[in-house]
Amino acid sequence: QVQLVESGGGLVGAGGSLRLSCAASGRTFSSYAMGWFRQAPGKERDFVARINWSGSSTYYADSVKGRFTISRNNAKNTVYLQMNSLKPEDTAVYYCAAQTGRDYTVSSFDYWGQGTQVTVAS
Repeated sequence: QVQLVESGGGLVGAGGSLRLSCAASGRTFSSYAMGWFRQAPGKERDFVARINWSGSSTYYADSVKGRFTISRNNAKNTVYLQMNSLKPEDTAVYYCAAQTGRDYTVSSFDYWGQGTQVTVAS
């Protein structure tokens, strides 16, 4: 069982930056691949980024590639999402999630945080 708590969301102007953090409980954090997803009002939850258990492999949605960076610190049981060059269309609730699998779909992730709101003003 893994419990996830996101933080770091807020209001930022277009072109600005934010860093989201996701703190995980439990001693098996390094066993899980981690992902970030986002959900805008009235829309489905979309994949943003994924990082494998060791941090050696990352994958991004095309919409954030080159602007967002996912990383993790297994000693601190934390995964991060550095978001640069933010756009109004990045506005959403951002969720972190943990998985033992290898897919990028919502259903392939086993544990979810409660989400943190990111709002990008134009």
